Amino acid sequence: MRVPHIRPIQDEDLLSFCIFLQTNLNLRIPAVTWAGAFRQPWAVDKPNNGFLMLDGENHIVGGVGAIYSEQFIRDQPERFCNITSWSVLDKYRAHSMRLAMEIVAQRGFHFTDLTPTSVVARALQFLKFKPMDDRATVMPNTPWPSRRFDVIGDPKNIENVLSPRDAKAYQDHRHLPWLGQVAAGRPGAYCYVIYKKGLLKRLPCADILHVSDPDLFLRVRPTLGHYFLTRYGMVGTRIESRFLPRWPRLSTQVAGYYSKVFRSDTLHESEISNLYSELAALDVG
Repeated sequence: MRVPHIRPIQDEDLLSFCIFLQTNLNLRIPAVTWAGAFRQPWAVDKPNNGFLMLDGENHIVGGVGAIYSEQFIRDQPERFCNITSWSVLDKYRAHSMRLAMEIVAQRGFHFTDLTPTSVVARALQFLKFKPMDDRATVMPNTPWPSRRFDVIGDPKNIENVLSPRDAKAYQDHRHLPWLGQVAAGRPGAYCYVIYKKGLLKRLPCADILHVSDPDLFLRVRPTLGHYFLTRYGMVGTRIESRFLPRWPRLSTQVAGYYSKVFRSDTLHESEISNLYSELAALDVG
């Protein structure tokens, strides 16, 4: 067997790569939907869409996707490469790490993988990726809101109350219909919250992807919980513990819930967002 060769995934390769992913990784995600995730306009200078592995006849036998973005952390622009959708045919599995090595050889990026399998997470740790806190904080949604805060869920009004940084994130994600987006707080101080509808012990819950101000999020939590419960019947709220400055009252910690890894010389795991990734760009859990 000839050693397969590897090259970048250009835009013209995307549909072929995503057909390979649909066939070999997840039949439930249509190839065109998958391709759309890589076409998000989140990066100033996207170098590629990941890397392809090709056999001697230029047939796709593997690949790893990459979603690039520019995000503002501590008021500074930072470039991210989110690794996703890593799939290699069994016959070529021995060459899998070559794909990851091509990805991380690119300079000037922070790297994330937010939906790795346990095998992928362990493999990436050989390339200096670090595991994130795998706990989730689960809180009940109660019918008693705080009168000090309100929740704005109307898309026509959310952007008007957000800071310029949060308004930019809202603009970048508002076209994705599976994301719920609200602003919770009071005039002059609103927390931007992005969530998905999930299940908690077979009951509806709010799965929080992003909060712009963790301290404010904990203060508005009763009002936000009331909103989720009375409007959507969501009985609980679940958020990754790494985002929170402290454990809230009436909450429980669930260990082993998330398996995420990242590689950065300057950022802490709490600064690694779920936005600008396949978790936002695709309707996946």
